[in-house]
Amino acid sequence: MSLALESLRVLDLTRLLPGPFSTMLLADYGAEVIKIEDTGTGDYVREMKPKIGENSALFQSVNRNKKSICLDLKTEQGKEILLKLVEKADVLVESFRPGVMERLGIGYDVLKQVNQRLIYCAITGYGQTGPYSKKPGHDINYISYAGILEYMGVSDRKPIVPPVQLADLGGGALMGTIGILMALIERESSGKGQFVDISMMDGALSLFQVLLPAFLASKEQPKRGEHFLAGGRANYEVYQTKDGLYLSVGSTELKFWKRFCETIGREDFIQKIHAPIKEQDSMKEEIQSIIIKKSRQEWLGIFDRVETCVSPVNRLEDLEKDPQFIERKMFQTYRDAENDEVKLISPPIMLSETPGVIRNLAPKLGEHTNEILSDIGFSDQQIEVLLNQHIIKNRASESASKTG
Repeated sequence: MSLALESLRVLDLTRLLPGPFSTMLLADYGAEVIKIEDTGTGDYVREMKPKIGENSALFQSVNRNKKSICLDLKTEQGKEILLKLVEKADVLVESFRPGVMERLGIGYDVLKQVNQRLIYCAITGYGQTGPYSKKPGHDINYISYAGILEYMGVSDRKPIVPPVQLADLGGGALMGTIGILMALIERESSGKGQFVDISMMDGALSLFQVLLPAFLASKEQPKRGEHFLAGGRANYEVYQTKDGLYLSVGSTELKFWKRFCETIGREDFIQKIHAPIKEQDSMKEEIQSIIIKKSRQEWLGIFDRVETCVSPVNRLEDLEKDPQFIERKMFQTYRDAENDEVKLISPPIMLSETPGVIRNLAPKLGEHTNEILSDIGFSDQQIEVLLNQHIIKNRASESASKTG
């Protein structure tokens, strides 16, 4: 089976979550992704708990289908090796703070002289320019600056921290992947690569498409928990069931709300769909008093017979049993040559002719160092010298150091 991106070679200098997720998407659809790690511990995520074999579950998830080479980029020989890799690469992705690659002497201006077709993508917290560009940060900081965190939660409580990294993944990883693919398409016309500057804060801001444009137009300040898509209405809310589980109601259109109200026996609520916040709060209390009388499964049996946009609030343990995820094969179990078994989330983009495939588990640290160096012209003797000088590290040398 051919894969959509199988002619693509990507150098991945990223760590943690946003960059690895972006390059994981490219790898799932066929790109050869070479993960370049330092000669110490490599990507920090390898050491997170829980572990599957030598790598963490998270590392296994976002670094599958990749190769690993360990390289000391602070040495002249290490930089020379990177330049040789760049000669044959289509894309380089890094997530250092602005200026780090330049201080190492391998910034974009240097690399594009080696390969003018190179797409260079930098995924950072705040982008390459601006007063925040050198600041450290994490997802909670980016969504705070972007105004998103302020509106998460209910009106009488502090903002809640989301369990999904919105800026890291939505604002950084996905925007980075889209930027890379756009630059690749443009390269077909110009023959030249370009610099892709991805700011996770900018990306998060661009996701704020419901509340922010309305504010820019009206200057009316919304309140936390009062917007109709953020907890302000009874028809877009979460209700607890008798067994301590939850249902989500997303009956935003009148036709769905009408059927919902009829199903719970409160037809008097139908015309109150746009009622003021105090009436909405009162309706929520009334609806909750009804929903609490039956279990989640009992209510699902009732609501499945009518179109009301009511869903179970699934827990992690529910996901693999969900018939929709089962039908779409959104979980896969992979067993490698060493008999490590890993359950992974499947590639989410369903292409009819060139679907994504999980071909390999995440690489061991330095697993492909020798293979990659041989591919760019290094002899066994030269590789041995580099190993002895600690400029590179391969899987064998790591194992020897552990047993030694």
